[in-house]
Amino acid sequence: MTILVTGATGNVGRNVVDQLVQRGADVRALVRDPAKATLPAGVHVVQGDLLDVDALRAAFSGVSTLFLLNAVVPDEFTQALLTLGVAREAGVRRVVYLSVIHSDVYVNVPHFAGKFGVERMIEAMGFEATVLRPAYFMDNEHTIKDAITGYGIYPMPIGAKGVAMIDARDIGEIAAIELVRREASAEPLPSERINLVGPDTLTGADAAAIWSDVLGRPIAYPGDDVAAFEQNLRQFMPSWMAFDMRLMGERFVSDGMVPEAGDVERLTTLLGRPLRTYRDFVAEIVG
Repeated sequence: MTILVTGATGNVGRNVVDQLVQRGADVRALVRDPAKATLPAGVHVVQGDLLDVDALRAAFSGVSTLFLLNAVVPDEFTQALLTLGVAREAGVRRVVYLSVIHSDVYVNVPHFAGKFGVERMIEAMGFEATVLRPAYFMDNEHTIKDAITGYGIYPMPIGAKGVAMIDARDIGEIAAIELVRREASAEPLPSERINLVGPDTLTGADAAAIWSDVLGRPIAYPGDDVAAFEQNLRQFMPSWMAFDMRLMGERFVSDGMVPEAGDVERLTTLLGRPLRTYRDFVAEIVG
């Protein structure tokens, strides 16, 4: 039987595909442009997107398990519900969905609220599902590395409550473990949610201190100016997305992204190894 991966060429999705291939799974990847996919040999690449119902129906033929990841776009919720509807039509029962931590808390942040709505629909539609709820991706730091090294500041407004950043490679491996576990089970497995967090919960000052140590020169945390954050983002993303990210930044400051008791231990057991640390990630990308 076959596992269908959506978002297969993105940062997390590519890690999921790689990990599934390593585990000998039969993988099908839904991509917009197969010519640019560059996925591992043996992956069955199909063209389409999550608003193309005909392409979805073709992609789901013979599929037994779905990994659902869709991008932060204005119609994210519609894309997810269409995909789930076609999956159910095709007889797919098993789903691993990439949501976000505190999706039920950051209720005013559009892409969090949308993901929580998808979680509710997965439950209401009767899928056997693992909902993965990742915290902030360490990999986001690729986008701010030049600002950090060039201006000597850590510009993400992550606040003083703490954010449990996780490496996308750990997310991909955990997702693959869950997909294979569900795919291999002869009996239906109960649905569950898993918070995906890193081993350390870091404040803005903590992140700046780690960059300072790795670079060997002072990096400052200028504070929680979410208005300036929004204006900076508007230089390279649509205004709606920049505002969405500002609202998320406000919740970083007011609520943080703090793990629940036992989250780190659960993930360490699942992986059979320690989670990747933020310090090691920073050292790697500074390289």
